[in-house]
Amino acid sequence: MNVLLLNASPRQKGNISRILGVMEEEAVKSGMQVTSVRVSDLRVCPCKGCMACRSRLACVLPEDDAQRVLRLIQACDVLVIGAPCYWGNMPGELKVLFDRMVYGMMGESTRGIPLPLHRGKRSVLVSTSTTVYPFNILFYQTRGVIRALKEILKWSGFKVVSTVEVGGTKQRPVSVKTLERCRRIIRKL
Repeated sequence: MNVLLLNASPRQKGNISRILGVMEEEAVKSGMQVTSVRVSDLRVCPCKGCMACRSRLACVLPEDDAQRVLRLIQACDVLVIGAPCYWGNMPGELKVLFDRMVYGMMGESTRGIPLPLHRGKRSVLVSTSTTVYPFNILFYQTRGVIRALKEILKWSGFKVVSTVEVGGTKQRPVSVKTLERCRRIIRKL
């Protein structure tokens, strides 16, 4: 099984990195092939909104890391995305990445109906927030991140098999209980 981890946190030793590190460790231990990508290390130009990629099936901008990540997504069986909460949504760098890959995530019928290009693939979503539990969920902080990512993945054909939402990270790091839950999620893949 080929697992791709997308880490959208700019903090190398932050909570998202810690959670994804545990998931990567468990995946490797289970014999899975794992590729890990730090979104903040990528060079991706913003989308110009020209919509030419819809008919060309390629971006008009010069190739950059967006196309490299798209090839990794196309090759993976499971996509794990970890993203901290920024104003109730995913970090801008991750959104720019998905904007640039739209033509490789979903197609479009002649009537403009979305056609998922990754049907049958699975995904796991992880989000953290300094907003304490349960307000990280009730006020759509981590829940906002998860909702936005689910929207992208739904139209791309991915099935979200599990989500992890951790609030209150300013006061305390991710708990051992949460890390063990993350290990179980990977073992069930």
